[in-house]
Amino acid sequence: MQKTKQATAKKAAPKKQSGDAPSTEKDPMLLEFFTECIKDIYWAEKHLTKALPKMVKAATSEELKNALTDHLEVTQTHVQRLEQVFELLDKKPQAKKCEAMEGLTREADSIVEETEAGSATRDVGVILACQKVEHYEIATYGGLAQLATTLNLADIAAILEETLGEEKEADSTLTQVAESSINYEALQEEEA
Repeated sequence: MQKTKQATAKKAAPKKQSGDAPSTEKDPMLLEFFTECIKDIYWAEKHLTKALPKMVKAATSEELKNALTDHLEVTQTHVQRLEQVFELLDKKPQAKKCEAMEGLTREADSIVEETEAGSATRDVGVILACQKVEHYEIATYGGLAQLATTLNLADIAAILEETLGEEKEADSTLTQVAESSINYEALQEEEA
């Protein structure tokens, strides 16, 4: 029994101190997986900086346009934070195509194409598409923050938690915009 415990201890990764860069020894599989996930969300955030202006242009409501414009600025900050994460991991920032985000933004484009320009119904569609993106980001940042904690990367976990909070706030703002008037205006629109 004692030999088994010693063998297991040898396989376990050494504990890293908060904020320490990974050692030059071979990284544990979990850290490699975590790094690949950071590359994925980095691509997603950079992609969003190109997709959000399209949603702003498609929106009719000034309140919605303002909410999306504000979130575009926050998204640019998220890109910068992820670059900090790469630095803390002692890695060069690198994006890996995020199939999920590409699919969500493609769906958003379809919603815009399939709804009438200038209508509240299109605004409802834009909100719904953006909330799907926010929910994906909330799930991703929540999971990554937990993994960072598990990996004993407290500085990285704090960065990811801050972004997670902002994604939740963006989702809440979109709900408020929808409930304030847009959903009710769309309810009054008749099919052409």
